[in-house]
Amino acid sequence: MNYAVEMEHVSKKFGAFTAVKDLSLKIPRGAVFGLLGPNGAGKTTSIRMMLDIIIPDEGKIGILGRAMNEAMKSKIGYLPEDRGLYPKMKVGEVLEFLAEIKGVPRSAAPAALDKWLAKFELAEWKDKKVEQLSKGMQQKIQFIATVVHDPELIILDEPFGGLDPVNTKLLKDVMLELRADGKTIVFSTHRMEQVEMICDDICLINKGEAVLRGRLQDIKKEYGKNTVVLEYEGSIDFLKGNPDIEKIDDYGRAAEIRLKEKADPQEILKILAGRVRVAKFEIQEPSLNAIFIEKVGRSEQ
Repeated sequence: MNYAVEMEHVSKKFGAFTAVKDLSLKIPRGAVFGLLGPNGAGKTTSIRMMLDIIIPDEGKIGILGRAMNEAMKSKIGYLPEDRGLYPKMKVGEVLEFLAEIKGVPRSAAPAALDKWLAKFELAEWKDKKVEQLSKGMQQKIQFIATVVHDPELIILDEPFGGLDPVNTKLLKDVMLELRADGKTIVFSTHRMEQVEMICDDICLINKGEAVLRGRLQDIKKEYGKNTVVLEYEGSIDFLKGNPDIEKIDDYGRAAEIRLKEKADPQEILKILAGRVRVAKFEIQEPSLNAIFIEKVGRSEQ
């Protein structure tokens, strides 16, 4: 398979600090790939090495079937974690400037930008200065600058930062449209709820090392349907110490309860029904958030 990104045994140190250690990835073309991990795990360093911004100390990296070079950069769209727009410029002007840098002909840029501004409901802001826009609006402007040149590979570092739920959904829908058009999207995040909505494949890294990777669907299946998702009123402290329960993640009015092998969920339901008001009781695979917490916690030990 001709992968969009291949990293083979890549490592990077900054002085005595190891940011990435022996990381190997294969990201299929036309997929949405989640590069996951807590803050400081090595996600941004990995992305910068993919883009040739940082040179790895060890290992090899291939992008779109070949080694990275200047010509390849026109096929890539990159949204960095640290945003940067010119606050005194008008939205239309700054987008046209950034589009030209990416190789969009000056004659074609206005039509392309108008299409994207309309999609993100920003057309009326085209002649406003960037500094007049909210943080979320500026985030959408940066995303437009990332994709206006129609790149094959789109790399997004924490793309949902600063977005409210409505605009988070809008960006998610646009990302899925781009995947349907054959684009490959790599995005880093520590917010698991977005990953479960859109990712095909994931890699979870912690302290610079991969601790979990593969197809999201397969990873969740490995954990089996032994998790009870509970919504309730009252207190479930009485479940602590129950011999059929392996772990409880209690959030106050909702909880994920991991059962031990061969435990009967109906017995747990009977116990709950006599003590709390149950609004939801569903048996399913564990959430990615629960898997994330377990894997990161295990690697800390």
